[in-house]
Amino acid sequence: MPGEFSPGALLEVLLRHGVRFVVIGGMAALAHGSPFPTEDVDITPDAGADNIDRLSAALRELDARIRVDDTDAQLPFNHDAASLAAATVWNLTTRFGDLDISLAPSGTQGYADLARDATNVPAYGLVVPFASLADIVRSKQAANRLKDQRVLPVLRQILAARFDGTRETDSPGARA
Repeated sequence: MPGEFSPGALLEVLLRHGVRFVVIGGMAALAHGSPFPTEDVDITPDAGADNIDRLSAALRELDARIRVDDTDAQLPFNHDAASLAAATVWNLTTRFGDLDISLAPSGTQGYADLARDATNVPAYGLVVPFASLADIVRSKQAANRLKDQRVLPVLRQILAARFDGTRETDSPGARA
């Protein structure tokens, strides 16, 4: 564990369980035309108790474990809605690859803030809610991590091109 990275299978489990979430991070950036690959799925779920309970059920089906960076070790992950809601970030590994959960990504106020401008995009044979490119840029800028600093110039360029009318502005591409 984890198995081969299969974001479609991971997202399918979340959607089948009725989890309300927005895809953020590198995968959402890919959906908007970013050339930078990603090796995980980042989501921001609705923090409502019923939704977090559905997320907990989906995580059980995904055989989620706590990911320990820089090692192959994975810690057991016994959880319920209350324990999931008690932390703002979870870095997990599942049988379909890594999943990062952030209840309030840097520069945002969480799900409602991100869902407002999210776009439902056909990806992996599903319809998946992706954060807007402006929200991705806002969050990566606020996080100010080295890996975000590297991709921000390109993401800003893609965003500016949309406003200049030199790229399609109606919806993000379904490259994810």
